[in-house]
Amino acid sequence: MRVLAAMSGGVDSAVAAARAVDAGHEVVGVHLALSATPGTLRTGSRGCCSKEDAGDARRAADVLGIPFYVWDFADRFKDDVIDDFVAAYAAGETPNPCLRCNEKIKFSALADRAVALGFDAVVTGHYARLDNGVLRRAVDADKDQSYVLAVLTAQQLSRAMFPVGDTPKPQIRAEAAERGLAVANKPDSHDICFIPSGDTRAFLGAKIGIRPGAVVDADGQVLGQHEGVHGFTIGQRKGLGLPGPAADGKPRYVTGIDPDSGTVHVGSADELRVWTVEAERAIWTSGSAPAGPIDCVAQVRAHGGTAPAVAEPVGDGLVARLREPLTGVARGQAVVLYRPDPAGDEVIGSGTISATARERVTSEAGSEAAR
Repeated sequence: MRVLAAMSGGVDSAVAAARAVDAGHEVVGVHLALSATPGTLRTGSRGCCSKEDAGDARRAADVLGIPFYVWDFADRFKDDVIDDFVAAYAAGETPNPCLRCNEKIKFSALADRAVALGFDAVVTGHYARLDNGVLRRAVDADKDQSYVLAVLTAQQLSRAMFPVGDTPKPQIRAEAAERGLAVANKPDSHDICFIPSGDTRAFLGAKIGIRPGAVVDADGQVLGQHEGVHGFTIGQRKGLGLPGPAADGKPRYVTGIDPDSGTVHVGSADELRVWTVEAERAIWTSGSAPAGPIDCVAQVRAHGGTAPAVAEPVGDGLVARLREPLTGVARGQAVVLYRPDPAGDEVIGSGTISATARERVTSEAGSEAAR
């Protein structure tokens, strides 16, 4: 096939491109310029898409002997990822920008241009596997990125390739060294790529400004003040600006955020437990929604936060009723559903969390229907 390799300048995408060449494909490398000021986007292992990364990607392409280009997607990235991220936090949500980047940039804007130019697929260094169109977890559980790829539609998956998903990360680095790729020992990027300082609260504060509000407990007692709901997320324990723990000596956690009034609610760990997760914008990786309730494993964070559940489509969204409670579940996060077979690695679908409920649904009707 004729494939476009998205080369970030890191070791994973370089080896992915190399493996595509080994497989006999006609490979062209492309680096995405996602910032109008790329010189500011890397601080050590934080950040990406900098001039340094573009240079590393170009050198890797030279070693592989493939054509290489830099495409400017800065405007699209700002509109679809950065602005979306800021707006979500301003609304009291906790978004995952990696999901939005995959959905809107790498497998939409980039893939659309690739297809228009006659390419058959886009190759990336994501840690996930594709098996006849089925999205699965990577072999390396610590690096698995199927969660942030679960927003892709069946059509998007049909023109994607993840060549490194079947290999543990240490072997990828060793392979890169054997191939003479200078990025073999380059540190992985951490945190949010467009916030190289790692200070998300300061970044959001500069974008949103001060919007003072109150921090209140379950009884409505005002415990303190804050400068904006964007500085908080559900389940947060530190940085609440409170003088100490609750009267019983136990720590307080953020249990709710009201962006309209600017109120941040705090409470005990027990108040974080949720049994029902509602989500909008459901995406079913098979291309069609299930006919009714299905047994699954629900995951609400990129690593961890899983529970057996019964999920069903509702309108253009879904509802997942958990058999075990989860904590720290916030609006704006994704809930990803996996098939509950022994392997537990097949992605069924995903949705953007819009609401949660602490009440437990004791009826097993949904489970019986799933069987």
